[in-house]
Amino acid sequence: MSNFSFLFFQMLSTETEGGLFDFNATLPLMALQFIVLTVILNFIFYKPVSNVLDERDEYIRNSLTTASASLLKADELTTTYEQQLAESRKKAQDIIKVAQEEAQKIVSIKIKEAQAEGEKLVSEAFDQLSIQKENALKTLETQVDTLSDLIKVKLLND
Repeated sequence: MSNFSFLFFQMLSTETEGGLFDFNATLPLMALQFIVLTVILNFIFYKPVSNVLDERDEYIRNSLTTASASLLKADELTTTYEQQLAESRKKAQDIIKVAQEEAQKIVSIKIKEAQAEGEKLVSEAFDQLSIQKENALKTLETQVDTLSDLIKVKLLND
């Protein structure tokens, strides 16, 4: 067994020298270099990049908030304008309806006035024609009487 233990310790001693991981003074130096590199990279690269990314995120959040507020305000304004437009259309239709009713009243009044004036003119014309007829009949009667007398005289004289 002594050979075996000697070989085992020799194998351990040979593997510990120049193996994959050497636990000597270079390990703490490598760890220190890694930490220093991490700190340097953090100050030089990561912090400015993270600051830029944070600012960008803040800008995007602010822009989204502003856009949302603007969109809500635009929706409110659209709703308000649509309501005002509907009210204006209703008022315009009411005004048109009232104007049409007034126009119908005016037209019917004018038609009644024209009919009354037409009846008056017809009545006046009828009265004038009646007077002219009476005058013509009187004139004819006098002329008939005169002609009858002339015919009588002529017949009696002959």
